[in-house]
Amino acid sequence: MSFLYFAYGSNMLSSRLIARCPSARVIGKASATNHALEFTKNSIDGSGKATLVSQSNAIHTPGVLFEIDAGERGALDKFEGAGKGYDRVDEFSVATNGETVNAITYLASARQSDLRPFDWYLAVVIAGALEHELGGDHLNLLRAIPYSIDEDVTRKTRAAALKALADHGHFDHTTLL
Repeated sequence: MSFLYFAYGSNMLSSRLIARCPSARVIGKASATNHALEFTKNSIDGSGKATLVSQSNAIHTPGVLFEIDAGERGALDKFEGAGKGYDRVDEFSVATNGETVNAITYLASARQSDLRPFDWYLAVVIAGALEHELGGDHLNLLRAIPYSIDEDVTRKTRAAALKALADHGHFDHTTLL
């Protein structure tokens, strides 16, 4: 058994998701219809993480659809913070290849508008968008996001993100921003 997972933030970068869920396999591009991307989910480190926000107008946020073994759902919940800032949505509709499918995704349970993502986190999101060729408009939107430079070079999540970037050939995350 497996499930579909829609990634729109840092888990779009394949090496990052595979480090968390080794069975993850890319299905292809998908988009969240009538949802806008924000970095308003309050992280434990005080920065803003990605979330989708329902919009009544025709905003479509691109992302990546993955297939993951059902036995790794708990690991994904843990890494995504299900019940601890993110809510898992089991039947989230996304458009892919001209059809609509349901996938699991995670949405912020609360939002805070004054947050900014750390530089390395935004770089991972941009690298994922580049890896899956999500388009120039989306890249321009991501590169226009205000971010904060993370001064804590010993932060474990920063180190893991920089390793994932290096695994994709991005050795200086600032060149992605």
